[in-house]
Amino acid sequence: MIIGGAEDKVRKPTILKHFVALSGGREARIAVIPTASSLGREVVDVYDALFTKFGAAGVDAVRPESRDQAHDPGLVKTLDEATGIFMTGGNQLKLSSIVCGTPVGDAIVRAHERGAVVAGTSAGASIQSSHMVAFGVGGATPKQRMTQVAGGLGLVDTAVIDQHFDQRNRYGRLLMIVAQSPQLLGIGVDEDTCGLVEDVDGELVMRVLGKGAVTIFDGSRMVSNAYEATRSSPLLASGVVFHTLPAGTVFNLTTRGLVPQEPSIQPEDADELAEASRDLRQLARDIAAADATPAAIRRRLKLRRTPQTPAPDQGEDA
Repeated sequence: MIIGGAEDKVRKPTILKHFVALSGGREARIAVIPTASSLGREVVDVYDALFTKFGAAGVDAVRPESRDQAHDPGLVKTLDEATGIFMTGGNQLKLSSIVCGTPVGDAIVRAHERGAVVAGTSAGASIQSSHMVAFGVGGATPKQRMTQVAGGLGLVDTAVIDQHFDQRNRYGRLLMIVAQSPQLLGIGVDEDTCGLVEDVDGELVMRVLGKGAVTIFDGSRMVSNAYEATRSSPLLASGVVFHTLPAGTVFNLTTRGLVPQEPSIQPEDADELAEASRDLRQLARDIAAADATPAAIRRRLKLRRTPQTPAPDQGEDA
């Protein structure tokens, strides 16, 4: 679960509830990794209270503060027993430099491979891709040296993930990375929005949840001058395929294409369609019975539906 940060925790915590449900509901054992956060125990307490409220059986903190601590067998055991892992926001470079390539990082990958739910918000979202935005500035225009890249956990392969995407105008820096490495799929996730990625028959398929959108940059056929651009000059990025995916959209990250969905009908629209269908069936029966023209039947139906004005009482003044 790739969450773009600032997920709703109070009014409509749809994403966090979905995480607990996928982790096993009342049997969920969740490990919270707050390494990226500059806050203390309170950040764990917040998620502990929320996940317990949503029905989780247990919530444990796994907080290595150094690569040495990330070798702790007790922390690894907690992750190996978890049905859900949640990585908080904060400094993604701190998170990756402490976790990636350590027994704790390996345990997260193992959990993912055995089917546990691995979720992360903000920094915890960025680290899930194979390449990770380390830091950088915002802006709509891609420019050379706009951002730097570090290694991630690789749960979403051949991709780079950015978060707080629309809210902090991070289009340019994600497009800069794609311009430099066109084989990477650029994934930008808005706040209070989640890309739920699942393996479907060997392909990675993402469904969008939440109130924002997920933006995709596909540079597999692009033309760029990133290899020769100097300093902080704007980059040529032509032929990039751009996708904006709102809630309910399904996208195949492996084939890089939209997955068609059955159209959804709102309840009020369904009632109107049902009434129209009944009218059409009645019209067909009337035509068959009376051998009348459709125009005549329509006039008859209109008269039938028009409220009739009652005649005035003959015993009173009109």
